[in-house]
Amino acid sequence: MTPTKEAALLMSSLSIYQNIMNRTVPKAYFELLTAIDKPVFEFTRKWGNFFSLLCDRGYADRLTYCITETALFDENAFSKAAAAHFEMSLPTEVISAVRRDISAIKRISSLTPERILEDYVYRDELGSVANSMPKWKTGIPIKEFTDEDNAIDCLAEYYRKNGCGMFARYRAFIWRNNSIEPVVHPDKITLSSLKGYDVPRNKVKENTEAFLKGIHANNCLLYGDRGTGKSSTVKAVLNEYCKDGLRMVEMPKDKLGEFPVLVDRIASVPLKFIIFIDDLSFADNDKSYAWMKAVLEGGLAVRPENTLIYATSNRRHLVKENFSERAGDDMHLNDTIQESLSLSDRFGLSVNFSKPDKEQYLEIVKNLAKEKQLDISVEELEKGAERWAIQRGGRSPRCAVQYISSVEADLAK
Repeated sequence: MTPTKEAALLMSSLSIYQNIMNRTVPKAYFELLTAIDKPVFEFTRKWGNFFSLLCDRGYADRLTYCITETALFDENAFSKAAAAHFEMSLPTEVISAVRRDISAIKRISSLTPERILEDYVYRDELGSVANSMPKWKTGIPIKEFTDEDNAIDCLAEYYRKNGCGMFARYRAFIWRNNSIEPVVHPDKITLSSLKGYDVPRNKVKENTEAFLKGIHANNCLLYGDRGTGKSSTVKAVLNEYCKDGLRMVEMPKDKLGEFPVLVDRIASVPLKFIIFIDDLSFADNDKSYAWMKAVLEGGLAVRPENTLIYATSNRRHLVKENFSERAGDDMHLNDTIQESLSLSDRFGLSVNFSKPDKEQYLEIVKNLAKEKQLDISVEELEKGAERWAIQRGGRSPRCAVQYISSVEADLAK
């Protein structure tokens, strides 16, 4: 049996890690290996398709890394048990199958393109084309596969720290079509890139750190003026603590009725989740208002211990309130008003982000300019920043960022 055919048989016989065959690159690789006795046009087409996928994913010089990496993000009996710290309770038959799959994956991915060409049944019919066909490099495996004797322990440790499946591969998600979908390209904003607002931002950080440590933490409402960095703070917190097991699922306000379904999906995942609700506010007769109250406190679906809710809003009390409502004919007016204000009280932590005064605004501008090392005088910078704020109806961190981007573009001309 040729090494290529043996590799194809090893791939088809994977058990615990058989799901990696559904991943794009391994699937194309298997199709190439099984085309070893197919007509030349079919074989060369499979070859070209596989190499193209490797290039698209940036793995043309490290096939072994690409194939072994799929094991990190696979959701199977072993990875789920290890993520929950239960891998030692698995039957010895499962552990043996995992060890066998690890060895097989490493052998499969180390097959060179030259070896595949040599094993091709109709090699002579390729003629000079064989020499010109693009070749990939195998490279080295991921570090968890480097020492095969300890690979099973290394993988288990990875799953314990990072979870498994899509939660190991991605950190940001969105609730859409009644399912959790990964955000492939999340905002990369960092806490260090956000200027000013240290006091409110530290409150959010401290609450998040307590949550990750298993200490009592509160649902958090970040409220205040537009453009002050509320949403940016939440996204930056995710980027800061994702390495510590934090994940985030954004839930649109109009989907709050599906909150029980969402928490059921993540309750057993051994990671910490922030459910992010951006730009939260309610109008009269908004049915999502009742959903939100139930979500925060009082509903039958209890929020699991691995979940917190972070919401942002331009309104402190979340509900739009008119003077006409206070002067209405409601016999129990105070009860009505208290009902409309009760929702914000259900957040254990409320953090205010208000518009900066002139001094604070200019300080943010100068810090951003310093970070980007812009060659411009302080006087010119401040005058320009004030003009920019006036043109845009007020000072804010968002305004400062936009102004600095404009200055940077002008200086680059």
